[in-house]
Amino acid sequence: MGDDGGRVSRLADRIESIQLGMAGGLLDHAADLLAEQRATGGELRYLASRLSESLRDVKRVAESRGARLEQTDSSSGGGIPAS
Repeated sequence: MGDDGGRVSRLADRIESIQLGMAGGLLDHAADLLAEQRATGGELRYLASRLSESLRDVKRVAESRGARLEQTDSSSGGGIPAS
């Protein structure tokens, strides 16, 4: 994030935590809905849309954390090479 554990980083960490928690809750809901085997097409389309949004958020979190790891490794002189 650029401010090494400062206010912006803490806010980003909180937002990421919320996004990951929501993804977990959505996965639980998806499992329940799919286990019923009576979900309508509309319910499944809605679920697929929410899962897609959640996956996009989780991907963004993973990319952000990966970028931070690369910055940390490059500043310490070792670690993961940038791709």
